[in-house]
Order: sequence, then structure tokens, then C-alpha cells
Amino acid sequence: MKALGPIPAGFTAENGVLVIGGKPVTQWAEEAGTTPLFLYSADRVRARVGELRSAMPDRLALHYAVKANPFAPLVSMMIGLVDGFDIASGGELAIVRAAGVPLDKVSFAGPGKRDAELEAALAAGVTLNLESEGEAARALAIAEKLGVTPRLAIRVNPDFDLKGSGMKMGGGAKPFGIDAERVPALARQIIASGAQWRGFHIFAGSQALDAEAIAQTQGQTLDLAAKLAEEIDHPLPHCNLGGGLGIPYFPGDTPVDLATVGERLGERFAALPEVLRDTAFCIELGRYLVGEAGIYLARIVDRKVSHGEVFLITDGGLHHQLAASGNFGTVVRRNYPSTIATRFGAEVEEEATIVGCLCTPLDKLADKGGFPRAEVGDLVAVFCAGAYGASASPAEFLGQGPAVEILV
Repeated sequence: MKALGPIPAGFTAENGVLVIGGKPVTQWAEEAGTTPLFLYSADRVRARVGELRSAMPDRLALHYAVKANPFAPLVSMMIGLVDGFDIASGGELAIVRAAGVPLDKVSFAGPGKRDAELEAALAAGVTLNLESEGEAARALAIAEKLGVTPRLAIRVNPDFDLKGSGMKMGGGAKPFGIDAERVPALARQIIASGAQWRGFHIFAGSQALDAEAIAQTQGQTLDLAAKLAEEIDHPLPHCNLGGGLGIPYFPGDTPVDLATVGERLGERFAALPEVLRDTAFCIELGRYLVGEAGIYLARIVDRKVSHGEVFLITDGGLHHQLAASGNFGTVVRRNYPSTIATRFGAEVEEEATIVGCLCTPLDKLADKGGFPRAEVGDLVAVFCAGAYGASASPAEFLGQGPAVEILV
């Protein structure tokens, strides 16, 4: 029997049925009229933002990385919770615009911005995090054509990464950002052009659980920002320290010690060098804000035994939850937290593999986990489904189509 990832704290049951948003999941499924579906808890998102605000220095602004979950009602809710939004495509620009996000609070990163995307962002007054000298030249030329003053920052490829991070975004050769040693020359060029200089975006890695590693990387980021600002010999208006805070997905994972991260960052802020005294700082978080607030529900449509192994076959699968299936950047497949939602809290009775409805052996939501005995009609819940789920999975694979999404 293989271990399951840790279910996020705070989930409860009513008559043995998992509850989210104040209702049993069976009621949500009935109201939706179908399964599979994603349910995102507004209360859990608000609570997470509150925890961050309490733990982090007052000086630190909080941005939402839209790529984690671009569901429109969720993005709209975030307007009242966070200080800014980070996008990664022209499509996400359209999403935040439609949600009513103030566009002067939006920054746009990504290594392959097309001219049409640059033009839309510049016309909207969005800050561009430039990823290359070539992109800078294109942005300046487009801004001149439009007759606008561009808001330009530089995404820096640092000479370090975030230790223990699930995805390393900095250090060594990377498609992201401009190598640190080339940043001062480009920054001086941007300033001389008359553009509005917006500073740095420095993102070393994501999905880290080690508070010490996160704090160390934030310290290195501040050191690098100070060094580059001194070389540019110009005030640094803003510095995005990136993200990095992860959530527990797998057996043995433990939550980030948020208090330690906040305390260490506060100490660094209290001792900033003169060149950073007036700099505004932010962190951009996506997964950490919304990941544990979501669950994915699928209904068991068949129960079968093959060579003595139990398979619970659902109407969902990797086309909605690619990451939970182990096919989204995972080298060794491990089980996400999951449960039989209609028997939540019941004792383990059997080893079972939960699979989806697709014609591929990759379509596993849980591999040989321990569960209460489940039957056709029971609901399966996969936790940590609030980030990189619906929009990061191949919903149209085999003609299956998207799942319903509900903010509860």
C-alpha cells in the first residue's frame, strides 16, 4: 500500500461526507448537475491571504500569479485581497481586464511575448518584465509607434537558484530573464529612452517547502538587487522578489514555516542598504494562495478487480488533473492527497487504485492507496486542486471536455 499525500488541515465532514464552502460535496455535485467538477473555497483563500499578511513585513506587497488559477470569479475576488497581479500571456491580460483588475497593478512576464501581446500590454499601461535585449528593443519601438510612455522592468536571471524548489527558474543558462551581468547596461538604456523605469523581477524558483532555503534566497535576491542598482546608479523603484512558497502535495511533505520566512525577511528589510531604502517590494504567489483551497471531485462509475487489484474507475482523470496523475513535471510518481469524499474520515479497508476514464495507463489519480471500501456512485476528492489543475491539463484530450468550476 502506497502512502497518500497529506490532506490540508481544516476539512470536515457532515454525516461522513466531505464539506467545502459550508455544504457537503454531494450537494455541490447535485447543484452542478454533473461531475467531474472543481470546487474552490473563497474562505480558504481569504484565510491564506490573512496568514501571509500577518506573517510578512508590512512593507511587502502581495501579488497574485494568475497562471496558478485564472478562473474568472476567483480572479475577481482577488482584487480586494491582493496588491497586484502578475500575468504571463495576452490571454491572461484579457482575463484580468475582464475581471476589472486595475491595469496599472498588473505586470507581464514571459520569455516569448509576441508583438501583439506587447502592443496590448503597452496600450493598457501594464508593466512589462523584459526577458531579453531583443524584447526591450521591440517594446520601445512599439511604445513609440503607439505614442505611449512604456512601464518597463527587467526580469533578472540571477546567478543562484532556490534550493529544494520544485522548479528552478534562475541560475545558469535559462530562457527566463536577462543574465545579471548584462542588466545594468540595458537598464541604463531603458532609463535614457524616457521610459518609466519600474525596476527588477527576480524569480529564482518555485514550490519550495524549506523556510531556511526560501529566506536565504530572498536575502540573495536583495543583495543582487542592491548590487545592480548601484551599478546602474539610479534609484530602484520596485523589486519583485518572486515567489517560491510551496504547498505539501506528497507523503512526507510539511507546510512552509511562514513565521520564519516573515521574520527573516523583516530582519533584512530593517537593514537594507541606502540604495534600496525607498524601493517598493512585493512577492508573487499563485499556488500558495489558492492551491490548498481547491478540490477536484469525480464520481466512481465502475469498480473492478484485475489480478487481485482493486480499480475504482471515475468519470474524471488526467485531462483535468494532469499534475495529480504524475504527468506534469514529476520524475517519480507519488500520490496527491485524495479520499473517498462520500466516506470522509472512515477507516481504511482496502488498497485501491483510482483511475480516470481515459484510454491510457497514465490516467491514475491515486496508485495503490489505502481507502474505505468504495462503490459505484461514490465521489472521489483530490485535494490541492486549486492551482495548476483545470487550466494546466489537456481538457480536450479524447474529446472529454472541461470540468465544471465553482467558487464556493
